[in-house]
Amino acid sequence: MQKSDFYFDLPKELIAQEPCEPRDAARLLCLGRASGELRHAVFRDLPGLLQPGDLLVVNNSKVLPARLIGHKEGTGAVCELLLLRQVKGDVWECLAKPGKRLHAGTRIIFGDGTLTAVVRDTMEDGNKHAEFFYDTPTLYEKLDAFGKMPLPPYIQKQLDDQSQYQTVYAKELGSAAAPTAGLHFTPELMDTLRKEGVRFAEVTLHVGLGTFRPVKEDDILDHKMHSEWYSVSEETARLIRETKAAGRRVIAVGTTSCRTLEAVATKYGEVRACSGDTDIFIYPGYQYKAIDGLITNFHLPESTLIMLVSAFCGYENTMRAYRVAVEEKYRFFSFGDAMYIG
Repeated sequence: MQKSDFYFDLPKELIAQEPCEPRDAARLLCLGRASGELRHAVFRDLPGLLQPGDLLVVNNSKVLPARLIGHKEGTGAVCELLLLRQVKGDVWECLAKPGKRLHAGTRIIFGDGTLTAVVRDTMEDGNKHAEFFYDTPTLYEKLDAFGKMPLPPYIQKQLDDQSQYQTVYAKELGSAAAPTAGLHFTPELMDTLRKEGVRFAEVTLHVGLGTFRPVKEDDILDHKMHSEWYSVSEETARLIRETKAAGRRVIAVGTTSCRTLEAVATKYGEVRACSGDTDIFIYPGYQYKAIDGLITNFHLPESTLIMLVSAFCGYENTMRAYRVAVEEKYRFFSFGDAMYIG
């Protein structure tokens, strides 16, 4: 298939710039996977759409406030580092601005000076290896003090409350972007679902900035996916086995949970306890092996994520649902509304 097959016209004003309050007041477009039927709801209506014994699988990864703005020692020039992944110890791979001026040996000072970084080298893709120095037990305390959330490039407004870009069940630090389908859950909604007999299981997939990387190749098969680290616990694997054995549904909350489960099922023929890296690329023609339902936000035109959705519920169903979402003025992307496909 061609990248252009997944294009749709999206008015700029439909790109959500701030989250819905309360979280579960977001709109929910319900799509029948087999029938193609569309219904309009609100996210807090989810208990009426699920059945006792259904299993919701969420990604418990927590976003690092990894955007640091500081100044170069000596010149005072403003610069920025965005932490992408821990390489070893206090050395991290970072995006840097202005990258061309941050040479090896450059020292950068953040906040009150109790956090500094030294650029060690430049990678082939222009990213930097930087070593951090601080006066707290771990770097994470300093990120909480001085860091900002690495919001996607299409969100122009800064958050007053950084917890708005975290799910209520986030616990495992490591993501450069939020698993945004889960932003719609509140503790109260989760309690209601549990009382209705719906169970929850957790996986971890640390979301990288590659999730925003556009598909540049015309033929989607030429696209190279980014790699991300995941982990599935024995408890989650057991819950999935039990759910399948009982004839109930495994429903992924977000494309990151979906990619984790499908990567493991593709590798082992089942979902089992394991961890590792995955660069699985799911597009039409892929045969799903683990999930029976999907909760997801509305994605960018021509993105790998809309391709994943198309693989799950059919290309025609997906593109028609997106046309309806635009016509009905649903809010798009990270802080936008949601879809339930079941």
